[in-house]
This record gives sequence, C-alpha cells and structure tokens, in this order.
Amino acid sequence: MGSTWLLILALWGAGLGAAAQYAKFSVVFGLLNLSYPEGGAAVGWVISTIGVIGILLGAVAAMMVARVGFRRALLWALWLGAAVSLGQALLPPLPVMYALRLVEGVSHLALVVAAPTLIAQIATGTQRGVALTLWGTFFGVAFAVCAWVGRPLALSLGVPALFIAHAVYMAGFAVYLSPRLRRIMEEGSALDLSLASIWATHRAIYSSANIAAPAMGWLFYTFCFVAILTVLPPYLDPSVRAFVIGAIPLVGIGVSMTLGVWLLGRFTAITVVIIGFILSLLCAVWLWLAPADAVACLALAAALGLIQGASFAAVPQLNHTPKTQAQANGAMAQMGNLGNTLGIPVMAVSLGLWGYVSLPVLAGLAFCMGLILHLFLAGIRRKA
Repeated sequence: MGSTWLLILALWGAGLGAAAQYAKFSVVFGLLNLSYPEGGAAVGWVISTIGVIGILLGAVAAMMVARVGFRRALLWALWLGAAVSLGQALLPPLPVMYALRLVEGVSHLALVVAAPTLIAQIATGTQRGVALTLWGTFFGVAFAVCAWVGRPLALSLGVPALFIAHAVYMAGFAVYLSPRLRRIMEEGSALDLSLASIWATHRAIYSSANIAAPAMGWLFYTFCFVAILTVLPPYLDPSVRAFVIGAIPLVGIGVSMTLGVWLLGRFTAITVVIIGFILSLLCAVWLWLAPADAVACLALAAALGLIQGASFAAVPQLNHTPKTQAQANGAMAQMGNLGNTLGIPVMAVSLGLWGYVSLPVLAGLAFCMGLILHLFLAGIRRKA
C-alpha cells in the first residue's frame, strides 16, 4: 500500500475518533445514569450538547481550518479531544461534564472539516472518489466499534476506561499524523471571529450552489438515518429486530464502498446522490405499503448508503480550492448536526400522534426535499 493511502487511512482513523466523540456516550448512556443518579433526564443533554455546538459553529469550524491552517487545526483538535476525554474520565459533576462536551464539540467540528478537506487534497483524481466514500463511513464504523469494543470495555473496567482509551487513541493519531502532514501543509492566516466575518462566511456558503449543495442533501439524510434507527425497533418483528437494526448501518457502508464506488466511476457524485434519494423515496413507499418489512428496511439502508459516500465525494467535485472545500465540509457538519438534532424528536412526536404511518411519510417527505433541492441547485449550476 502506497504512502498516500496510508495517510488517507490515518486521516480516516482520526475521523473515527471524531465520530467516537458521539458514540462513546451513546453506547454507555445507561451506565452514565448510574454514575449520575441525581441527573435524571438531564443526563441526556450530555449526548446532545455536542450536536448543538455543531449547529451553531459548523461554518465557524470551516473558518478555523481555512485560516488557522489545516495541519494545525487537525492536530490541535486531536490533542484537545484527548485532553477532554481524560477530563471526562474523572466523571466530574454534570455542569462540568456539560462544559467539557461544549469544548469537545469544537474539537469534533475541527476534525470533521479538516480531515476530509485534507483527504481531497492528498488523493489523486482516481483515488478521490474511493477515499471520500471511505470517509463517509466514519460514523457508522465508529458506532459499530464502540458498541462491539467500547461498551464491553466500560462494562468490565468502568466508564472511565472507555474515555481513557479514547484519549489514548486521539493522542496516538496526533503523534502519527504530525510529521506526515508537515510537508503538504501551508500556514493559514490569523483567525477572524468577528460577527461580520462569521456572517459573511455563512452568506458565502449558503448563497453558493456549489458550496451548499452537499450539505443540503446531507441535512435530509441525517434527519432520517439516526431517527429511523432510533424509532423503528418497536415496529419490527422481534424475531428479526436485532438483526435488522445491526445490519442497517453495515448494509449502508457495504453498498457505499461497492456499488457507490462503481457508480462514482461512471457518474458525477451529485448524480449518485440523486439516484440514492430516488431509491430511498421508493423504499419509503415500500415501507408504507409493507409496514416495518425487514427487506424494505435493508433496501432503504442500501439506498441511503449511496447518499452517504457520494455526498462527501461531491465536495471536491463542486469546489476546487481548499478554502471552498473547507466551507462545504463545514456546512455538512452544520446541516448534519441540525438533521441529527431534529430528526429523533420530530419522528418521536409524529409517531406518538399518528402511529407508524408517520415514519415512512416523514422519511418520504425528507427524501423528496433532498431530491428537489439537489435538482434545483443543479439547475442553478447549469445556468451559471
């Protein structure tokens, strides 16, 4: 394996650490309730706080990596993430844990903006589609690893052991990546976080049919993906429930890395995303006609896998400078956190009011919106 692929895999590994900043709390949520018996429902905010930061500061993270410098931003975020995990291992009082999660949100954003931007710069033309499709699997892989390895570690040695392991992981990648990125990085300029600069950055991102396009589709993908995984289980046949829920993220990853890569070699990334939304919409209709059908659920996972990888591959196809790529990745982080934050409560309330039928209807509407937005933005780009 060439040195370029080793560096790409290392950056993907850093991305797994960023995704684990979510996953490490999700897989031990019940154990956290034991650690904070007085916390009650407030313990749930420990997980969601990092998402709120993403909504507010996604574009600011793009400013950080573009102006501080990609190498410095990535390494700083890894070291900061390691330090925060060590602090969390002390299981401090809830207000302190909230503060640590806010800081961790900044680390997470810097990582998910800097790493894919670097991958797009490092990969050659033939490698880029595969490399960014691989990057698109980082959340699913990290959640699976945390569930299979992290939770048993926490059960056997305690929650702090999981946080310490995460700190060591983040520090290890910082040490490995530091010398290997030095030769390809440029120093950035001073960071300007004035309100005028922040507003100008948001306006530049969301007024551009090139920069904003991947994020617009990503909003509706994330709105559905985690929410469906969360609310679907009670409606599945108990005999296949565990298999289907465990298989959904794996099917998405598998399709993304096989059929998705094959399609990216023949079509633009946006075309693959549009195909994914069309197929997802058809699967939502299938789930409406055949409620909670296991095969329909897996087919939906496969369709979503096309959106997953191709959305990240679209960033460098539509944006040709590191600055605009960082802005596009920042927008994806922002919209992704917004989708994750809104999806679960909206789905849960709808299910409470109208029952199962609201799940395929809401998902279908989201897929329609993603499809329409992509077609609309593609039309703007053609005219331009």
